Amino acid sequence: MPRPTSLIGFFIFIAAFCIPGAAQTLPSAVSPTSISAVQPAAGEGYVGAETCRSCHKAEYQQFTKTGHAAIPATRKDAVTGCETCHGPGKAHVQAMVAARGDDAKIAAATKLIFSFRGKPAENSSRCMTCHITSQDQSKFQHSTHSMHGVSCNDCHSAHQVERHASAGTAQAAFFSVPKIEEEKRWLHSSLLKKPQPELCFGCHTNIQSQFALPTHHRVAEGAMKCTDCHNTHGTSNRATLRQSGWETCVQCHVEKRGPFVFEHSAVKVEGCVA
Repeated sequence: MPRPTSLIGFFIFIAAFCIPGAAQTLPSAVSPTSISAVQPAAGEGYVGAETCRSCHKAEYQQFTKTGHAAIPATRKDAVTGCETCHGPGKAHVQAMVAARGDDAKIAAATKLIFSFRGKPAENSSRCMTCHITSQDQSKFQHSTHSMHGVSCNDCHSAHQVERHASAGTAQAAFFSVPKIEEEKRWLHSSLLKKPQPELCFGCHTNIQSQFALPTHHRVAEGAMKCTDCHNTHGTSNRATLRQSGWETCVQCHVEKRGPFVFEHSAVKVEGCVA
């Protein structure tokens, strides 16, 4: 007859290795949320995206590859394309033509259209005209990033024309994480200017150093992303976690979810970092 302790150990082994969901999993991809486009009504001040293309060919070509360009007109008189974000461009176009190469006049003409060179809150307000309808991004104007003067275009680019050579991290180089083609990465990672975590480490250098400690999440190695746990657009949770308390952690550490006979109340209230 096997001893009871042996049977208990056997059942624990079966639960850990044979029951689905009983072991740690990789973070799942964050599914994009639907956004309601707000398109202004066409008027005399609008010239159309084809006119913008005559001077801004590189930006136009990159823009047409994004989801922004694929948004259909919500009504017959709706404005689509460049002027949806940059505003009416007729005055800008006329001033550029009249400048005839004069640097001072060209500089004045560039100020006649919104070019996302204003204050952070002003830049972000253009994006939030539509993205306020997204549950994932609706809290951005009250987020930590926004409060510190970070605007949407500091991290995202609606038309990436500069080729970014990613330096990567020492951990990523050691683990030989394959590099994705830059344009493909940009299009499939929320139009981020740089890959994660390099983009985040540009400001959060203190966090970067913590990923060099012996025990850490495999973010620097490329196995995880910062946004797997954090919602950079703001949440009401501690450290802008995607879910409250311990729920963010148990999405991967499913074996820690329970239920347990004796629950650890500190974890339930303050989360795993308690």
